Amino acid sequence: MSDFESRRDATRLNLLRRLAHHVRANSSDLADGPMRNDVSVYTDPVRHAAERQKLFRETPVVACLSNDLPSPGSFRLFDETGVPIVIVRGMDGVARGFLNICTHRGARLVREREGTTKLMTCWFHGWSFDSQGQLRGVPERERFCDAVDERSHLIPVPVAERCGLVFVKATPNSSMDIDAHLGAFAEQLDFLELRQAEPVKSGTLLVSANWKYALDTYGEGYHFAALHKATLAPYFRNDVTVYDKFGPHHRVQFASRDIESWASLPEAEWPKRELGGIHYLFPNTILFVGSIKPGSTYCTTFRHFPGEKVGETVTYKSIYAPAGINSEEYRKEVSEAFDATAYVVENEDYKVAAEGWYNLTSLPAGSTVVYGRQEIALQYQHRTIADAIGMALPQAAYAEAAE
Repeated sequence: MSDFESRRDATRLNLLRRLAHHVRANSSDLADGPMRNDVSVYTDPVRHAAERQKLFRETPVVACLSNDLPSPGSFRLFDETGVPIVIVRGMDGVARGFLNICTHRGARLVREREGTTKLMTCWFHGWSFDSQGQLRGVPERERFCDAVDERSHLIPVPVAERCGLVFVKATPNSSMDIDAHLGAFAEQLDFLELRQAEPVKSGTLLVSANWKYALDTYGEGYHFAALHKATLAPYFRNDVTVYDKFGPHHRVQFASRDIESWASLPEAEWPKRELGGIHYLFPNTILFVGSIKPGSTYCTTFRHFPGEKVGETVTYKSIYAPAGINSEEYRKEVSEAFDATAYVVENEDYKVAAEGWYNLTSLPAGSTVVYGRQEIALQYQHRTIADAIGMALPQAAYAEAAE
């Protein structure tokens, strides 16, 4: 067994031990106290604008998985932040990003959502660029005299690959320190072994709510018993959580119902479990690793992006086969898992999110929501977001937790 495999298995076993302990002790990882948060955190357009700028244009965000750009010349658009970007894998295998703007007259350069090409050619006048952003073809070039120069190459945006994920920072001509951004969380992401993950299905989920209200639904299992009576509650307990934070990121693990049958057995008799759970990549991405049946895992990404209005959110959802597709039966199962989770999110989580957020807009100034001790991930998440944009949460958010 390699050192990597040993560390991965040690992490997996540690999580199982903690879950088993909580089930036996009827306990859970909990915050020190409850926390109140002013509803303006969800409804204030000034805060919303700051988040769109600081978190979605000046912070690395996940654009896709590495195998969404499977070969040299593969490209895909990244418009999610409101900045038109094309990400392309060069002939040297390196993923790069550029403003999806032709430097001739500003037309949209690449129009297809994804594909493969040797040259990106503008449909307006036919200027063409290679996968490193260099201008390669100009019809009637001689008529531009000396006006076609280094300013005519595409404008770069930072792109980096780590742990099987492609990150982009939607600020042109800037730099990105992805290793500093991920910190110790990089190893946990490596354990998911996403480098060979094969894309199976993608879609978009819309919700009329602030993006943080939608994101909150992924961070706690407290709502399983009430909201997900027939969908998640039969499979997961709502009262047992294992929580770990890594800088601004975190991992949340819920206890599956079957753990009750083996938590008190000797460890040698525990069933084999893949390393899964919910991995939150600051500021907006959820990686959920689950299992259809023993040996058949899948990974789903939920990438939440705010609209221009404070009450608009788009979630880009994709599902992958972590080790690739080994049969059509497996492909069908993963595709059905996509549909099942989309149903739960759209018809349960996002319905209540839209209702709840609309209600928040009607509350008087100074009104608050409350996160219980079991909603530990939400407490930390809101504080890290506020810190990142330089706008402190209203004082009420700290009062009860400090008491």
